[in-house]
Amino acid sequence: MTKTAKTQPATLEQDVQRINSRDHRVQPGEIAIGVIIGRTSEFFDFFVYSIASVLVFPALLFPYVDRMTGTLYSFAIFALAFIARPVGSVIFNAIDRYYGRAAKLTTALFLLGTATVSLAFLPGYAAVGSLSVVILALLRICQGLALGGAWDGLASLLAINAPVKRRGWYAMIPQLGAPIGLIVASGLYAFFVANLSAADFLSWGWRYPFFVAFAINVVALFARLRIVSTPEYAAAFDNRALEPAPVMETVKAEGRNIIIGAFAPLASFTLFHMVTVFPLAWIFLYTDEVPSRFLMIMAVSAIFGIGAVIASGILADRVGRRFLLSLCAVAIAIFSGFAPQLLSLGQGGEIAYMIVGFALLGLSFGQSSGAVASNFAGHTRYTGAALTSDLAWLLGAGFAPLAALVLANSFGLLAAGGYLLSGALVTLAALYINKELAQMQ
Repeated sequence: MTKTAKTQPATLEQDVQRINSRDHRVQPGEIAIGVIIGRTSEFFDFFVYSIASVLVFPALLFPYVDRMTGTLYSFAIFALAFIARPVGSVIFNAIDRYYGRAAKLTTALFLLGTATVSLAFLPGYAAVGSLSVVILALLRICQGLALGGAWDGLASLLAINAPVKRRGWYAMIPQLGAPIGLIVASGLYAFFVANLSAADFLSWGWRYPFFVAFAINVVALFARLRIVSTPEYAAAFDNRALEPAPVMETVKAEGRNIIIGAFAPLASFTLFHMVTVFPLAWIFLYTDEVPSRFLMIMAVSAIFGIGAVIASGILADRVGRRFLLSLCAVAIAIFSGFAPQLLSLGQGGEIAYMIVGFALLGLSFGQSSGAVASNFAGHTRYTGAALTSDLAWLLGAGFAPLAALVLANSFGLLAAGGYLLSGALVTLAALYINKELAQMQ
């Protein structure tokens, strides 16, 4: 492909540019809204699949094994997206360099939306046998590839434009998408679980959230293109502040920062699944509790998560991001020693576990993803931040539900807490090594 291919914007991008020219200069608040919408879309897709991997896929695809084994199989397929995500970053990085960011985002979000809505038509084992598992695995891989390509650099744009004393505040804005996405996803599933019979829910009710996910992806696409097609974003791109550098060049130049950046948020990314996917699986497998009630506990707890994410931005600007992340890692380590056992103490214990867990998650997750982004040189920041995010999710989250459930089933809930403790210790070690992060404060 020639370099000129990149300078010829697609019709969709031209339309968005005309809208921008008719309206006004995009303000920082609009960038923040675009970032939140984009992240909410991604996390909504993530949670819709995550909840289905507990409530639906084990029975739909693995009826020939017990519920525990079926859930473990489901979690193994769940991990495929995280393995595919770095590959997606490499593929879509090339599309970005040759065809432009609008083509990259449009293709990635179209793939993500198509793979997600296709899950709504997934046939069960009773209809097509083991082919249903193959289809689910392929669609999950497509989701992972698309998520790798959905990196738009808007979070980096916020960080670049953030005043020195407001870096923590701007760093937390993209992270709000996680609790918002969870609230919507768990609320939707709770509605269908509560109002349908078990047979109807397993037959068709679970499919509707995947259609909603596709609609949200369409909104997110236009919200993101509204920003990336602005002159301000284009200028940052042309000035190499957000240029998609070749992957191998970035790895050679920034390999140390990528590795440290991937390990630095391990505590929060591990906790992320320990208060979302894992407890839902534990409650569903080991108690007689109605899933809809626990889904609502998750949704309400996520509201505390939103407050904690916002608080992380305020605290990070006052005490320093590195100190806050270290303090959160210590708190998560303490939490891991007793909290998982709360899940076996009834409704009160479940609520305490979820609220405290989401409060800790919000404080740590609110600052974790941007922990070392400022360490990257300007021309590698865009690609380096994307690769760091991919590896962090793979290492900290990809196998967390599977590992935690295996440990809890084999050795009890205390062992699941040990898994969370290991993530906290790795985070503390990565933050200690990362001297550049300390110099930012």
